[in-house]
Formats: sequence, C-alpha cells, structure tokens
Amino acid sequence: MIETLAALVLAHVAADFLLQPDRMVAGKRKPLWFAAHIAIVLATACATTGTLHPALLALAFAHAVIDAGKLVLPRQNAASFALDQVAHGATLIATATFLPGLFASGLWSAQPALPALFALAAVAIWTVRAGGHAIGLLMAPWTALIRLDGLPNGGRAIGQLERGLIFLMILGGLPEGIGFLIAAKSVLRFGTVREEAKLSEYVIIGTLASFAWAMLAAYATLAALQALPPLGIPDFSP
Repeated sequence: MIETLAALVLAHVAADFLLQPDRMVAGKRKPLWFAAHIAIVLATACATTGTLHPALLALAFAHAVIDAGKLVLPRQNAASFALDQVAHGATLIATATFLPGLFASGLWSAQPALPALFALAAVAIWTVRAGGHAIGLLMAPWTALIRLDGLPNGGRAIGQLERGLIFLMILGGLPEGIGFLIAAKSVLRFGTVREEAKLSEYVIIGTLASFAWAMLAAYATLAALQALPPLGIPDFSP
C-alpha cells in the first residue's frame, strides 16, 4: 500500500503545484482550463503508478468534484486550502487502501527504489511550492496593511529557497544549519524592518510559518522513508 500511496501523492502534488501555472488557477472557472487540469491529474497518476487502471479515472473524477466544490466558496483562505488538501488526501489514501497493489501491477514494479524517490520528490514539491501557496493565504489578511516595495515575486522566491534549504539540511543530517539560516535572514532583513513595526511583524510571522512548514515536511519525509524500500544511497558519514 505504501508504494501505491507514494506514487499517488507525487502525482497529486505534481498536478496541483508543479504543473498548474498561475494562469490555469486564475482560469479554472472556464471549462477548458478546468478540463485541462483534470487531464493533468489523470496523466500524472497514470505516469507515477505505471498503469491505466480504471480506478485512476475515479480518482481524477473525485479530484474534479473537490475542485468544483472549492470554486463555489466565496473566497480562498488558509482554512479552505487545508480542507481542500485534506479532501484530496482522503481520496489518495482510499485509493491506496482499496488497491494496495496498484503500483506493484504497473510498469515500474521492477524498480523497488522508485517509491522512496517518489515520496522524496513529492514532499520536496509540497515543501517548496505548496508551502508558498499556503503561507501566502495565511498572510493575505495582513498583506494589504503593509507596503511591499521589493522585486516582483521576490518574496515568493526567497520563501521557496529558504524552505528548500531547510528541507535539504534536515534530510542531510544538518539541522543545526537552520539556526545559521535564521541568523543570516535576520541580519539581511534588519535594515528593512527595524523602523516599521507592521512590516517587521509581517516578516517574522511569514518566516516562522515558512520555517515550520519546511521542518514538518522534512521530518515527515524521514518518517515516510523508513517505511519504504531503501533508496540504495550509501552512507558516507564517518
């Protein structure tokens, strides 16, 4: 079951956060954009499981129902994002529970290290890309209250880089490097926020949320890798 779930989770995060550009999100109320997204959901599920099992059609249909339900909400916020992802996660778990051998019956069954790689890639995407979306929604109520004069999408790029670095540090066995990252960001931001309380608090909240997201994702990855076949990467530690 865990191999199938890893494949399905990678398919989901790739379809939702890697292969869904901003213009697709903005145009999802249009039938063609919506259909294109669901087609990508189905294609990624088939690609990661290595099979064309009819259950994947049902999974794509469930994804469409959940997304359609989200579109009727008056506005998107952190709570609606969490509810949406929980609903999608439930469909993935249900599919893996009822069809635990889905991955084993697919084209990639002879590659035992793939599920662990899938899990690693899935959480990396979730950490960097989904984290940015979730934290953006979390910070939205305060964004209009401050003045942001930085580069276009500069904050998004900084967040993605810091979450990616934290993810790599923890998986590489160097969690102490997070303290250095916090110190470096504090020094670089000090001159910008020291004279404006609102901006200072905004940066602190966003930074703590970003760091917490990356740390939770990284430790969840370590736990998941324990339940999957090893990647076969040798341990070079002394």
